[in-house]
Amino acid sequence: MNILGLTGSIGMGKSTAAAMLRRLGVPVHDADATVHALLGPDGAAVPAIAVAFPGVVENNTVNRAALGARVFGHPAELKRLEAILHPLVRRAEADFLKRHRRRRTPLVVLDIPLLFETKGERRCDLVAVVTAPAFLQAARVLRRPGMTPARLAAIRAQQMADGDKRRRADLVLPTGTGKLPVLRRLKRAVTLLRDP
Repeated sequence: MNILGLTGSIGMGKSTAAAMLRRLGVPVHDADATVHALLGPDGAAVPAIAVAFPGVVENNTVNRAALGARVFGHPAELKRLEAILHPLVRRAEADFLKRHRRRRTPLVVLDIPLLFETKGERRCDLVAVVTAPAFLQAARVLRRPGMTPARLAAIRAQQMADGDKRRRADLVLPTGTGKLPVLRRLKRAVTLLRDP
């Protein structure tokens, strides 16, 4: 089974690329979706977060805005949150991989925003990086509710520089010229990785 890591900085088009891969029939494990489930109603991380961050849990669900306010710009608090979430996300990923190994799935994707930052590339056979020009990235991200230039700058500071990610990638997916070129590259990659 080939494992393709999919990553890219905020606003680069990673979610769109992941959706394309799903449409091509490739199973995708979405680390962000796993985190949402862990923080959602009766999520596995809720009890530990209630203890570590009093006041951020309401009706057995983490108030993401309240939690974000507690950890955003506070490295020690962020590390405490990551110590709770990362092992749970890794367990879900391991279950996903085990399930697909049993099924003899030829290709799976690990969609991980901070793949290189967390050394997740070590668990992948190849890595695809989604990229776009900085001005386009900013335009996309600043359209999101509650996003500000200062918040975008802080997020960028936590992520590896786009150029560094591109240099480390096996496959670079530029999203600045539309979806069709990305889809074509992904189709070629999927064909090669399914039938090595």
